[in-house]
Amino acid sequence: MISLTSGERRALRARAHHLRPVVIVGDAGITAAVLREVEVNLVSHELIKIRAAESDRVQRRQILGEICKALNASPVQHIGKIFVIFRPKPKEPAETGGRSTKGRGPARRPKRSYQMPGS
Repeated sequence: MISLTSGERRALRARAHHLRPVVIVGDAGITAAVLREVEVNLVSHELIKIRAAESDRVQRRQILGEICKALNASPVQHIGKIFVIFRPKPKEPAETGGRSTKGRGPARRPKRSYQMPGS
C-alpha cells in the first residue's frame, strides 16, 4: 500500500468530496468482478469512492484493507459505508509510434495564386 501524509490525505479528501461512488461492494463481498471494476476506475481516475453494503463496521474496515492491499492503493477516508481510495496513475511511456518531425526541414510556405504588387 502507498503511504500518505496527513496533508496529502486532507487534499485528497477535499478532491473526493464532490465524487459519487463508482463501485458498490454488495452482499457477496469482494469478488473478482469488484476488484476488476475498482482497478479500471483507479487507472482512469486515480481517486475513487466505493460504497459497501455491509452493515458491520469491522467487516467494512476489512473490506477496505483487502481492496487496498490487492490493488496497491491507499485508503484516504472511511466514513460509514463510503470508502475513498487513491492510487496515482502510472507514468505513461513516451509514444514511439506516429510521425516524427525530427530531421525535417523548415515548414513550407504556401504558394500564392496571385502576384503581389512590386514583386
